[in-house]
Amino acid sequence: MFPTYRLFGYSGYPGAPGQGRLGIGSLDARMAEIEKRGKSWTGGRKLLPVMELIAVTVHASPGKDGMYRTRAPEAVIKRWHDAAVKHKAMLLLNIQPGRADFIDEVKHFEKWLKYPDVGVALDPEWAVNKGQIPGRSFGSTTGAELDQVSRYLSQVVEANNLPEKVMLFHQLHVTIVKSPKALKQHPGVVPINSVDGIGSPAQKIATYKGVMKTRPSYVHAGFKIFFKEDVATGKRLITAKDALSLKPQPEYILFE
Repeated sequence: MFPTYRLFGYSGYPGAPGQGRLGIGSLDARMAEIEKRGKSWTGGRKLLPVMELIAVTVHASPGKDGMYRTRAPEAVIKRWHDAAVKHKAMLLLNIQPGRADFIDEVKHFEKWLKYPDVGVALDPEWAVNKGQIPGRSFGSTTGAELDQVSRYLSQVVEANNLPEKVMLFHQLHVTIVKSPKALKQHPGVVPINSVDGIGSPAQKIATYKGVMKTRPSYVHAGFKIFFKEDVATGKRLITAKDALSLKPQPEYILFE
């Protein structure tokens, strides 16, 4: 996958503009937009379009099982996967677990993870402990919990003779992932640490540099850009030139 490709995409959920641009309008229109916008972000690599579907959405209320999250219906995942196949894109299932464990949520989607073009994107700021409520308490995870998911994905890859599979985790502060070096390398899994800080280009670069200092060397780098929030707080979006000049260079670029 790397260094052949630059992954570039949008995130979202159908009919929920607040979850990201990919959920607005038709998937075909958004994919055409990704393919067009992504050309200026390749940095000399091939473009691999990415669709990051919010497959597990966190909530402030407990729900029937007390886990403070809901899972996307199978029909939604199928529709997005069909679009990914049509546009030769990668589908990443984004997981905001609430009080549930990442590994349990990932295993729930094993049917989809057996496809060669489906991976996961973990959102630990929404991973809270018993007694905590998402949105009131800031979530976190550990390198050991991430490693548990990576080991499982490696088993799925081996058992189904699949190509490399992405396991991405979003991070907006160094405290979000504790003991990150407990995340080890596993055959067939491509780990990516995507930095999520909101703000001006200078603020985002500072956050990126801080998080990257804690990143294990075998974990690839990613960078997230917010269409509305970054402009509201920092007046403008960071440019492809500035983002791709970062060290390490981000290999995954996500717009929300």
